[in-house]
Amino acid sequence: MTLNLDNLVGPGKALASEPQDQREFDGLVRSGLARLQDVELAGLSLEGRFDLAYNASHALCLAALRWQGYRANHRYIVFQLLPQTLGLGPEVWRILAKSHDVRNLGEYEGDLNIDERLVTDLISACQAVARKVTQLGKMPEPG
Repeated sequence: MTLNLDNLVGPGKALASEPQDQREFDGLVRSGLARLQDVELAGLSLEGRFDLAYNASHALCLAALRWQGYRANHRYIVFQLLPQTLGLGPEVWRILAKSHDVRNLGEYEGDLNIDERLVTDLISACQAVARKVTQLGKMPEPG
């Protein structure tokens, strides 16, 4: 993974440089993994599964960015930076970016246009992110 994230840092840009925080990272991973596990609970609506999987993926992608020492100024950027943060390709981040767009239509315009295929793909993409994030381990000591 080559990190070229510094050129995205600055006023009006997508990222802010911020010291790593192991506690924050651990909390985001814990939250993401719990939601990813809950998505498999019997009896959940399609909308509920989508919401859980989307929020799990966002927490895990944000954790990956925070592990690198950055914070997103825009929610969607955590998905677009997956090649840099976790080495994941377009087969993952495009599904997450599409899910972000669908989520926004649902949240802001009341048009949550989802189907079983999107939710299944979203869960698979989230599982790929989860595998990579859990391999990151402890943050390196500063210095």
